[in-house]
Amino acid sequence: MFTHIMVGTNDPAKAKQFYDAALGALGVPPGGEFNGRVFYSGAGGNFGVGTPANGDGATYANGGTIGFVAADKDAVDAWHAAGLAQGGTCEGEPGPRPGAPGNAYGAYLRDPDGNKLCAFCQLPG
Repeated sequence: MFTHIMVGTNDPAKAKQFYDAALGALGVPPGGEFNGRVFYSGAGGNFGVGTPANGDGATYANGGTIGFVAADKDAVDAWHAAGLAQGGTCEGEPGPRPGAPGNAYGAYLRDPDGNKLCAFCQLPG
């Protein structure tokens, strides 16, 4: 359904450090830089971060969340820890998500620019 998802940043170098660490914890290789933007490729699509093309400052989408697939509970926990270590802020500690379908386990972060992110997996059983 998607070719890519793109979010804005006001500090591409800091964003790359954050996403290299957080997405790296999910097994995604470091981002590749292209025309002042950084792109990550994984199963099912591409994710990018860069300064807005119109030259205005980057802002986050109020009400928007980008979810990343995690292989298992340990990957969710590692993603959350890596994101916090690189300047992210906690929006929801890792744990079961009873309001989500299945036996979901997830965690939420905001990146250094305020974009809301989550990583989820389905627990056995």
